[in-house]
Amino acid sequence: MGKRLGPQTVRLEKEIHVVGAAGVAGKMEGEGPLGEYFDRVVIDAMFGEDSWEKAESHFVREAMERAVEKSGHTMGDMNYILCGDLLNQCIGTTFGIKDFSIPCFGVFGACSTMGETMSLGAMLLDGGFAETVLAGASSHFCSAEKQFRFPLPLGIQRPPVSARTVTGAGAVVLSRQGEGPLIREITTGKIVDLGIKDANHMGAAMAPAAAALIAAHLRETGRQVKDYDVIATGDLGHIGRELAIKLLKQEGFLADERYTDCGMLIFDRTRQDVHAGGSGCACSALTFASYFYPRLCRGEIRRMLFVPTGALLSTTSVQQGLSIPGIAHGIVLESGREE
Repeated sequence: MGKRLGPQTVRLEKEIHVVGAAGVAGKMEGEGPLGEYFDRVVIDAMFGEDSWEKAESHFVREAMERAVEKSGHTMGDMNYILCGDLLNQCIGTTFGIKDFSIPCFGVFGACSTMGETMSLGAMLLDGGFAETVLAGASSHFCSAEKQFRFPLPLGIQRPPVSARTVTGAGAVVLSRQGEGPLIREITTGKIVDLGIKDANHMGAAMAPAAAALIAAHLRETGRQVKDYDVIATGDLGHIGRELAIKLLKQEGFLADERYTDCGMLIFDRTRQDVHAGGSGCACSALTFASYFYPRLCRGEIRRMLFVPTGALLSTTSVQQGLSIPGIAHGIVLESGREE
Protein backbone atom coordinates (compact mmCIF):
# COMPACT_ATOMS: atom_id res chain seq x y z
CA MET A 1 0.00 0.00 0.00
CA GLY A 2 2.68 2.45 -1.05
CA LYS A 3 4.42 4.20 1.82
CA ARG A 4 1.98 2.97 4.46
CA LEU A 5 3.15 0.11 6.68
CA GLY A 6 0.04 0.02 8.82
CA PRO A 7 -2.79 2.15 10.22
CA GLN A 8 -0.36 4.53 11.95
CA THR A 9 3.06 4.08 10.36
CA VAL A 10 4.50 5.30 7.07
CA ARG A 11 7.94 4.75 5.57
CA LEU A 12 9.43 7.69 3.67
CA GLU A 13 10.62 7.11 0.11
CA LYS A 14 13.06 10.00 -0.11
CA GLU A 15 16.18 10.54 1.95
CA ILE A 16 15.12 13.22 4.42
CA HIS A 17 18.10 14.52 6.38
CA VAL A 18 18.28 16.45 9.63
CA VAL A 19 21.01 18.84 8.51
CA GLY A 20 21.12 21.13 11.53
CA ALA A 21 19.83 21.43 15.07
CA ALA A 22 20.07 23.85 17.96
CA GLY A 23 18.84 24.17 21.52
CA VAL A 24 18.63 27.32 23.65
CA ALA A 25 17.90 26.58 27.30
CA GLY A 26 17.10 28.33 30.55
CA LYS A 27 19.25 28.59 33.67
CA MET A 28 17.97 25.54 35.53
CA GLU A 29 18.21 23.41 32.39
CA GLY A 30 21.78 24.60 31.96
CA GLU A 31 22.56 23.44 35.49
CA GLY A 32 21.25 19.96 34.69
CA PRO A 33 23.08 16.94 33.23
CA LEU A 34 22.73 18.16 29.62
CA GLY A 35 23.90 21.72 30.26
CA GLU A 36 27.15 21.34 28.33
CA TYR A 37 25.32 20.29 25.16
CA PHE A 38 23.04 23.31 24.70
CA ASP A 39 24.00 25.95 22.15
CA ARG A 40 23.23 28.65 24.68
CA VAL A 41 22.12 28.79 28.31
CA VAL A 42 20.17 31.95 29.19
CA ILE A 43 20.57 32.89 32.85
CA ASP A 44 17.80 35.52 32.81
CA ALA A 45 14.33 33.88 32.65
CA MET A 46 13.03 37.09 31.09
CA PHE A 47 15.69 36.92 28.34
CA GLY A 48 15.89 40.72 28.38
CA GLU A 49 12.16 41.08 27.67
CA ASP A 50 9.37 42.56 29.81
CA SER A 51 7.21 39.41 30.01
CA TRP A 52 7.70 35.67 30.21
CA GLU A 53 5.69 35.19 27.03
CA LYS A 54 7.99 37.53 25.10
CA ALA A 55 10.94 35.70 26.60
CA GLU A 56 9.62 32.41 25.22
CA SER A 57 9.36 33.98 21.77
CA HIS A 58 12.98 35.09 22.13
CA PHE A 59 13.99 31.49 22.85
CA VAL A 60 12.14 30.39 19.70
CA ARG A 61 13.75 33.02 17.52
CA GLU A 62 17.29 32.31 18.68
CA ALA A 63 17.01 28.51 18.50
CA MET A 64 15.72 28.73 14.94
CA GLU A 65 18.37 31.18 13.85
CA ARG A 66 21.11 29.02 15.31
CA ALA A 67 19.73 25.81 13.73
CA VAL A 68 19.60 27.43 10.30
CA GLU A 69 23.12 28.85 10.67
CA LYS A 70 24.51 25.47 11.74
CA SER A 71 22.82 23.77 8.78
CA GLY A 72 24.73 25.94 6.32
CA HIS A 73 21.49 27.39 4.98
CA THR A 74 19.89 30.81 5.29
CA MET A 75 16.36 31.71 6.32
CA GLY A 76 15.67 32.44 2.66
CA ASP A 77 16.20 28.73 1.92
CA MET A 78 13.39 27.65 4.25
CA ASN A 79 10.20 26.74 2.38
CA TYR A 80 8.17 26.33 5.58
CA ILE A 81 8.41 26.79 9.33
CA LEU A 82 6.53 24.36 11.58
CA CYS A 83 6.52 25.26 15.24
CA GLY A 84 4.35 25.29 18.34
CA ASP A 85 4.19 25.84 22.09
CA LEU A 86 1.86 25.57 25.09
CA LEU A 87 0.49 29.09 25.20
CA ASN A 88 -2.99 30.13 24.07
CA GLN A 89 -3.06 30.57 20.28
CA CYS A 90 0.62 29.54 20.18
CA ILE A 91 1.78 33.10 20.79
CA GLY A 92 5.26 31.95 21.78
CA THR A 93 5.69 30.71 18.24
CA THR A 94 3.82 33.54 16.51
CA PHE A 95 5.87 36.37 17.94
CA GLY A 96 9.08 34.37 17.69
CA ILE A 97 8.90 33.71 13.95
CA LYS A 98 6.79 36.58 12.59
CA ASP A 99 9.77 38.61 11.40
CA PHE A 100 11.21 35.72 9.38
CA SER A 101 8.47 36.20 6.76
CA ILE A 102 8.40 32.49 5.86
CA PRO A 103 5.26 30.40 5.17
CA CYS A 104 4.40 28.73 8.45
CA PHE A 105 2.24 26.12 10.11
CA GLY A 106 1.50 26.75 13.76
CA VAL A 107 1.24 23.33 15.40
CA PHE A 108 -0.24 22.29 18.73
CA GLY A 109 0.28 18.83 20.16
CA ALA A 110 0.93 19.92 23.75
CA CYS A 111 4.30 18.49 24.81
CA SER A 112 4.34 16.19 21.77
CA THR A 113 4.65 19.20 19.45
CA MET A 114 8.27 18.52 18.43
CA GLY A 115 7.14 15.12 17.19
CA GLU A 116 4.39 16.72 15.14
CA THR A 117 6.53 19.43 13.59
CA MET A 118 9.27 16.98 12.60
CA SER A 119 6.74 14.43 11.29
CA LEU A 120 4.81 16.93 9.19
CA GLY A 121 8.00 18.57 7.96
CA ALA A 122 9.40 15.24 6.81
CA MET A 123 6.11 14.41 5.06
CA LEU A 124 6.20 17.75 3.23
CA LEU A 125 9.68 16.97 2.02
CA ASP A 126 8.93 13.37 1.07
CA GLY A 127 5.86 14.50 -0.84
CA GLY A 128 7.91 16.94 -2.89
CA PHE A 129 6.18 20.01 -1.49
CA ALA A 130 9.39 21.48 -0.10
CA GLU A 131 13.17 21.18 -0.28
CA THR A 132 14.05 22.49 3.18
CA VAL A 133 11.92 23.13 6.26
CA LEU A 134 12.51 24.42 9.78
CA ALA A 135 10.79 22.64 12.66
CA GLY A 136 10.76 23.38 16.37
CA ALA A 137 8.95 23.73 19.66
CA SER A 138 9.23 25.76 22.86
CA SER A 139 8.00 26.12 26.43
CA HIS A 140 8.76 28.28 29.46
CA PHE A 141 8.31 27.35 33.10
CA CYS A 142 6.99 30.76 34.11
CA SER A 143 4.57 31.28 31.22
CA ALA A 144 3.23 27.73 31.57
CA GLU A 145 2.70 28.00 35.33
CA LYS A 146 0.94 31.32 34.83
CA GLN A 147 -1.44 29.86 32.25
CA PHE A 148 -2.12 26.35 33.54
CA ARG A 149 -1.67 26.44 37.30
CA PHE A 150 -1.06 29.30 39.75
CA PRO A 151 0.78 32.65 39.64
CA LEU A 152 4.34 32.00 40.77
CA PRO A 153 4.29 34.64 43.55
CA LEU A 154 1.73 32.49 45.41
CA GLY A 155 4.41 29.89 46.01
CA ILE A 156 1.97 26.97 45.73
CA GLN A 157 3.56 23.67 46.76
CA ARG A 158 3.74 21.13 43.96
CA PRO A 159 2.91 17.47 44.64
CA PRO A 160 5.60 14.76 44.18
CA VAL A 161 4.00 13.49 40.94
CA SER A 162 4.33 16.87 39.23
CA ALA A 163 7.04 17.76 36.71
CA ARG A 164 8.80 21.03 35.97
CA THR A 165 8.10 22.69 32.63
CA VAL A 166 11.35 23.07 30.70
CA THR A 167 12.37 26.59 29.70
CA GLY A 168 13.85 26.82 26.22
CA ALA A 169 13.40 25.96 22.57
CA GLY A 170 14.75 23.38 20.18
CA ALA A 171 14.83 23.54 16.39
CA VAL A 172 15.93 21.35 13.50
CA VAL A 173 16.42 21.91 9.78
CA LEU A 174 15.14 19.10 7.56
CA SER A 175 16.22 18.84 3.94
CA ARG A 176 16.14 16.57 0.89
CA GLN A 177 19.74 17.57 0.21
CA GLY A 178 22.89 17.44 2.30
CA GLU A 179 24.16 15.14 5.00
CA GLY A 180 23.01 14.17 8.45
CA PRO A 181 20.81 11.62 10.23
CA LEU A 182 17.86 10.34 8.22
CA ILE A 183 14.19 10.27 9.11
CA ARG A 184 13.03 6.85 7.91
CA GLU A 185 9.57 6.24 9.37
CA ILE A 186 6.80 8.13 11.12
CA THR A 187 4.20 6.65 13.43
CA THR A 188 1.36 9.07 14.14
CA GLY A 189 -0.34 8.76 17.49
CA LYS A 190 -3.98 8.33 18.38
CA ILE A 191 -5.60 10.13 21.29
CA VAL A 192 -5.69 7.84 24.33
CA ASP A 193 -7.81 8.71 27.37
CA LEU A 194 -7.86 6.45 30.44
CA GLY A 195 -9.72 8.97 32.57
CA ILE A 196 -6.84 10.63 34.44
CA LYS A 197 -8.05 13.94 35.90
CA ASP A 198 -5.11 15.06 38.05
CA ALA A 199 -3.61 18.03 36.19
CA ASN A 200 -0.40 17.65 38.16
CA HIS A 201 0.11 14.03 37.14
CA MET A 202 1.10 14.49 33.51
CA GLY A 203 3.17 11.31 33.42
CA ALA A 204 0.12 9.16 34.20
CA ALA A 205 -1.98 10.97 31.59
CA MET A 206 0.59 10.53 28.81
CA ALA A 207 2.03 7.07 29.58
CA PRO A 208 -0.89 5.14 27.99
CA ALA A 209 -0.51 7.07 24.73
CA ALA A 210 3.25 6.52 24.72
CA ALA A 211 2.91 2.78 25.31
CA ALA A 212 0.18 2.48 22.67
CA LEU A 213 2.30 4.36 20.13
CA ILE A 214 5.44 2.29 20.73
CA ALA A 215 3.47 -0.97 20.60
CA ALA A 216 1.72 0.06 17.37
CA HIS A 217 5.04 1.07 15.82
CA LEU A 218 6.76 -2.19 16.71
CA ARG A 219 3.87 -4.26 15.38
CA GLU A 220 3.58 -2.34 12.12
CA THR A 221 7.33 -2.41 11.42
CA GLY A 222 7.82 -5.98 12.65
CA ARG A 223 10.58 -4.88 15.00
CA GLN A 224 11.40 -5.40 18.67
CA VAL A 225 12.82 -3.04 21.30
CA LYS A 226 16.27 -4.58 20.72
CA ASP A 227 16.26 -3.27 17.14
CA TYR A 228 16.80 0.26 18.46
CA ASP A 229 19.82 1.73 20.19
CA VAL A 230 17.55 4.26 21.90
CA ILE A 231 13.82 4.64 22.42
CA ALA A 232 13.15 8.02 24.02
CA THR A 233 9.74 9.26 25.08
CA GLY A 234 9.14 12.96 25.53
CA ASP A 235 8.33 13.96 29.07
CA LEU A 236 6.77 11.16 31.05
CA GLY A 237 9.36 11.63 33.78
CA HIS A 238 10.37 8.96 36.26
CA ILE A 239 6.87 7.93 37.29
CA GLY A 240 5.35 8.03 33.80
CA ARG A 241 8.19 5.96 32.33
CA GLU A 242 7.59 3.19 34.87
CA LEU A 243 3.89 3.22 33.99
CA ALA A 244 4.71 3.03 30.28
CA ILE A 245 6.99 0.04 30.87
CA LYS A 246 4.17 -1.80 32.65
CA LEU A 247 1.71 -0.99 29.88
CA LEU A 248 4.17 -2.12 27.21
CA LYS A 249 4.60 -5.41 29.02
CA GLN A 250 0.83 -5.90 28.83
CA GLU A 251 1.13 -5.37 25.07
CA GLY A 252 3.81 -8.07 24.87
CA PHE A 253 6.92 -5.87 24.67
CA LEU A 254 9.67 -5.78 27.29
CA ALA A 255 11.37 -2.40 27.54
CA ASP A 256 14.96 -2.48 28.75
CA GLU A 257 17.78 0.02 29.27
CA ARG A 258 17.35 1.15 25.67
CA TYR A 259 14.18 2.94 26.73
CA THR A 260 14.72 6.33 28.36
CA ASP A 261 12.76 9.56 28.73
CA CYS A 262 13.76 13.15 27.97
CA GLY A 263 12.07 14.30 31.18
CA MET A 264 14.46 12.11 33.15
CA LEU A 265 17.58 13.18 31.25
CA ILE A 266 17.25 16.96 31.24
CA PHE A 267 17.24 17.44 35.03
CA ASP A 268 19.07 15.79 37.92
CA ARG A 269 16.31 14.59 40.22
CA THR A 270 18.67 14.16 43.20
CA ARG A 271 19.99 17.71 43.28
CA GLN A 272 17.35 19.73 41.43
CA ASP A 273 13.83 20.35 42.73
CA VAL A 274 11.97 18.86 39.79
CA HIS A 275 9.95 16.12 41.52
CA ALA A 276 8.99 13.63 38.74
CA GLY A 277 11.27 15.24 36.12
CA GLY A 278 10.92 17.60 33.18
CA SER A 279 7.93 18.40 30.96
CA GLY A 280 6.84 20.92 28.34
CA CYS A 281 7.34 21.14 24.58
CA ALA A 282 10.97 22.15 25.04
CA CYS A 283 11.73 19.02 27.06
CA SER A 284 11.93 16.68 24.08
CA ALA A 285 12.86 19.46 21.63
CA LEU A 286 15.94 20.51 23.58
CA THR A 287 17.00 16.99 24.46
CA PHE A 288 16.80 15.82 20.86
CA ALA A 289 18.40 18.88 19.27
CA SER A 290 21.27 19.18 21.72
CA TYR A 291 21.90 15.66 23.01
CA PHE A 292 20.54 12.95 20.72
CA TYR A 293 21.15 14.66 17.38
CA PRO A 294 24.94 14.98 17.82
CA ARG A 295 25.12 11.33 18.88
CA LEU A 296 23.23 10.34 15.74
CA CYS A 297 25.63 12.44 13.65
CA ARG A 298 28.63 10.69 15.21
CA GLY A 299 27.11 7.24 14.70
CA GLU A 300 26.95 6.53 18.44
CA ILE A 301 23.23 5.94 17.88
CA ARG A 302 22.50 4.03 14.68
CA ARG A 303 18.72 3.80 14.99
CA MET A 304 16.45 5.72 17.35
CA LEU A 305 12.73 5.89 18.01
CA PHE A 306 11.94 9.41 19.20
CA VAL A 307 8.50 9.63 20.85
CA PRO A 308 7.48 13.11 22.10
CA THR A 309 4.39 12.88 24.32
CA GLY A 310 1.62 15.35 25.12
CA ALA A 311 -1.24 15.88 27.57
CA LEU A 312 -4.16 17.47 25.73
CA LEU A 313 -5.65 19.62 28.45
CA SER A 314 -6.49 23.29 28.85
CA THR A 315 -7.40 25.45 31.80
CA THR A 316 -11.02 25.28 30.66
CA SER A 317 -11.14 21.49 30.42
CA VAL A 318 -9.57 21.08 33.85
CA GLN A 319 -11.95 23.57 35.46
CA GLN A 320 -14.87 21.68 33.93
CA GLY A 321 -13.64 18.43 35.46
CA LEU A 322 -12.82 16.73 32.18
CA SER A 323 -10.23 13.98 31.88
CA ILE A 324 -6.80 14.54 30.34
CA PRO A 325 -6.34 12.75 27.00
CA GLY A 326 -2.80 11.94 25.93
CA ILE A 327 -1.03 11.56 22.60
CA ALA A 328 2.40 10.56 21.34
CA HIS A 329 4.14 10.76 17.96
CA GLY A 330 6.98 8.51 16.85
CA ILE A 331 9.87 9.22 14.49
CA VAL A 332 12.54 6.72 13.45
CA LEU A 333 15.93 8.30 12.86
CA GLU A 334 19.02 6.52 11.57
CA SER A 335 22.58 7.78 11.56
CA GLY A 336 23.16 6.68 7.98
CA ARG A 337 26.62 5.51 9.00
CA GLU A 338 27.90 1.98 8.48
CA GLU A 339 28.70 0.06 11.64
